[in-house]
Amino acid sequence: MALYQDQELKIYNSLKGEKEVFQSITEGYVGMYVCGPTVYNKVHLGNCRTFISFDLVFRYLKHLGYKVRYVRNITDAGHLEDDAETGEDRIAKKARLEKIEPMEVVQKYTVDFHNTLQKFNNIPPSIEPTATGHIVEQIEIIKDIIDKGLAYEANGSVYFDVIKYNESNQYGILSGRKLEDMIANTRELAAQTDKKNPQDFALWKKAEPQHIMRWPSPWSVGFPGWHLECTVMSTKYLGEEFDIHGGGMDLKFPHHECEIAQGKAASGKDPVNYWMHANMLTLNGKKMAKSTGNNILPKDLFTGNNDVLSKAYSPSVARFFMLQANYRSILDFSDEALTAAEKGFQRLMDAIALIPQLKPHKSSNFDFKTWKQECYDAMNDDFNSPILIAKLFDAVKQINSIAAEKASITKEDQELLHQSMHEFAFDILGLVPMTSQSKTTNDDTSRMENLVELLIELRKKARLNRDFALSDQIRDELAHLNIELKDSREGTSYTL
Repeated sequence: MALYQDQELKIYNSLKGEKEVFQSITEGYVGMYVCGPTVYNKVHLGNCRTFISFDLVFRYLKHLGYKVRYVRNITDAGHLEDDAETGEDRIAKKARLEKIEPMEVVQKYTVDFHNTLQKFNNIPPSIEPTATGHIVEQIEIIKDIIDKGLAYEANGSVYFDVIKYNESNQYGILSGRKLEDMIANTRELAAQTDKKNPQDFALWKKAEPQHIMRWPSPWSVGFPGWHLECTVMSTKYLGEEFDIHGGGMDLKFPHHECEIAQGKAASGKDPVNYWMHANMLTLNGKKMAKSTGNNILPKDLFTGNNDVLSKAYSPSVARFFMLQANYRSILDFSDEALTAAEKGFQRLMDAIALIPQLKPHKSSNFDFKTWKQECYDAMNDDFNSPILIAKLFDAVKQINSIAAEKASITKEDQELLHQSMHEFAFDILGLVPMTSQSKTTNDDTSRMENLVELLIELRKKARLNRDFALSDQIRDELAHLNIELKDSREGTSYTL
């Protein structure tokens, strides 16, 4: 019998606003889609928390014995600035600023995204499709929605007709908004817009002359709307109805609301059974975001090269810190909290390493079987990682007492404890013990990166002093060491 048949998992469903017993559409199989990054810049810690949260979900479902198809997209076109329907494409803007091709931007920051999540010990998704790889499918679904009378073409662009859709469906069902209230609180349309109604959203946008990312379509040379790609890729790889859709809390409206409308319009079915939303990681009490500059990059966390923290922290400590809060809770980032997490993480690792050295006795004075089920109960309660971690520290207390000969454990319980701690700490939480070798490697990397940053700062001062000979010398000497400097309006970066 599979483990999931013996454990009752409950998931907080954002669509219903309550926890529900999880029941997969197909016995033993789970289809899960998570909105991935728009790859126009380096991934920041707030993004990482979302993907670590769903890595936990992925790991636990697999641990329970489900065969999971986890799809996470890469947005490499169509995402305009400020999540709006007018303006410049984020990737195209970055390409213009760095004077490179848009697909170079995509490649550069997709690699950074993968490398960063690998450091956090995230398991790669089963499929990682891109928006540009599914232009044909997006055009086809637009045709379908137009044929059903729920979208219209205007001046080469295509818009979803929200008011028409709402006649037989509920636009706002996920976010709890009412269309009547949205209409009442909306200003009149500007004269230059092609929309019938302010609430309508773009399925296809006609490209302006300066818009370099463009494709031919029956309506115009243009590009797909940002909301459409996830509808297309989720249903292509998971079917018209699938189990779980996840993403950041900030995507609930309008992005996920539009996904529901598009999916329902195309197939007539509710596309997702369980909607899950991970909350924010804040910095100094404010949302962490690339667009506002209030963020810290993972590299800066690992090296200590930032103005927020007093020291560097390992990826596993950072992961442990994030998992100490439930994925639906806001978590504020601070030096004190990370320092405390580091100490707790090391206590946990030390205790796990101590288990094989414990001397077994004829009896145990702690109920380890009940403790193990309590660990499962924590995870079954909407993936409650902070409660699981608290249960692991109950075991740490017992391990230390046994090591000090103040408590006892049988050989059978010792084996159960060893296996369970490894499963919960490493397989499910995804923690990685810090070895002396990895500490040395991290220290060496940190020193090298700090040295390069120092040279970049000295070069900046030389340029301000119009000492261009010294500036060029620093650049050329670093180039001889295979360290390439790249100057842009946002400052100087480097690649190895």
